Amino acid sequence: MTHRATGSRALSTGALARVEGEGAMRIDIQGGRLVDVQLNIYEPPRFFEGFLRGRGFGEPVDLTARICGICPVAYQMSACAAIEDAFGVTVDGQLRSLRHLLYCGEWIESHTLHVHFLHAPDFLGYDSAVEMAVAHRGVVERGLEVKKIGNEILETIGGRAIHPVNVKVGGFYRVPTRRELQPLRDQLERGHALALEVVDFVARLDFPDQEMDYEFVAVAHPTEYPILGDRVVSDRGLDIDTAVFLDHVQEHHVEHSTALHARLLERGEYLVGPLARYSLHAEKLSPTAADAATLAGLDVTCRNPFRSIVVRAVEVVHAFETAIAIVDGYEQPDRPAAAIEPRPGIGHGVTEAPRGLLYHRYEIDDDGLIADAVIIPPTSQNQATIEHDLFHFVEGHLDLDDDDLRRQAEVTIRNHDPCISCATHFLDLTVVRS
Repeated sequence: MTHRATGSRALSTGALARVEGEGAMRIDIQGGRLVDVQLNIYEPPRFFEGFLRGRGFGEPVDLTARICGICPVAYQMSACAAIEDAFGVTVDGQLRSLRHLLYCGEWIESHTLHVHFLHAPDFLGYDSAVEMAVAHRGVVERGLEVKKIGNEILETIGGRAIHPVNVKVGGFYRVPTRRELQPLRDQLERGHALALEVVDFVARLDFPDQEMDYEFVAVAHPTEYPILGDRVVSDRGLDIDTAVFLDHVQEHHVEHSTALHARLLERGEYLVGPLARYSLHAEKLSPTAADAATLAGLDVTCRNPFRSIVVRAVEVVHAFETAIAIVDGYEQPDRPAAAIEPRPGIGHGVTEAPRGLLYHRYEIDDDGLIADAVIIPPTSQNQATIEHDLFHFVEGHLDLDDDDLRRQAEVTIRNHDPCISCATHFLDLTVVRS
């Protein structure tokens, strides 16, 4: 039985489908008016920052990768960047290119998982990718093939697809020969062609008209579409070195969540992730990715969160084209890692995880041990904005019955592909009307 906005009602679900992690959402409606929306992230904190203290400077690379099985490379790369910053080490040339290639593999597998298995069922009217596969077998099989190619990149460079073991501060334990990279070349060409098909597929989906007034925040690089970089910018004037990130971004507790919320001290909530990267740096996309974005109907700025699925598909094209260029230009470096000389200091690192900017800060003592650690994942930074999106959507759809309201609220959340395991966990839904 369902009720309209004028009555009293409570709506709950056991868990939000097709996101990583667990938690709850509460919607309070009084007298037909929406008064509050909360994401109640209730699982216990995971204490990664705490148990890093006292560890050797090389350990965060492997330990923080365990924060997430979907985006371990992001944690490894941000950890490396921060520790290398503390030691005054620059990793460039072919070692940097290999890191870029490894990260492209993660973007490919993570975005493809989201596009085909977590988000596409929403637009096609299915509860799961398994159910969707009955009528859209080719779509699901294509997604599996593209994701497998992303995994192959991770295995080739990182040693395995989940929680790679070949990454270290300064570079890698071992680098591939040029000959060892060549088998990837044909797979990357195949993946690039399939990725262009995916853009065409998602561009033809039905998208609600919703424009949000986000402040976009992303990593910046002078010439590259941001994956690796050393500055942080926004579309409202923020342009800072990584070292002063915490002078502008503040984490704070909210009563209804065990995960911290982040805000810009200057203006409040903001958005990281594909929409931010694209809207700030679309001109730096690879040629075929830029063409695909145009053909998909994307403007140079995209503020419709429902169209984030299109931006992710475009970024997969970019990742494949970038990966092909790196493989074609690869020459095996003389050594697998830059020389490291530990010293006390503080280092900061940012990279672009598939879901957005990931910040690490490490304080290292005289013995080369971690004295303090700060990790701010993308989903933590986006939580307040996701709540704002939910409030905006629910406020405009109070006449929906329970089932429709629950489904559409979940879609609104999935637009941002939240990784609650990173932020610490997610979702039951409760709607209270009085």
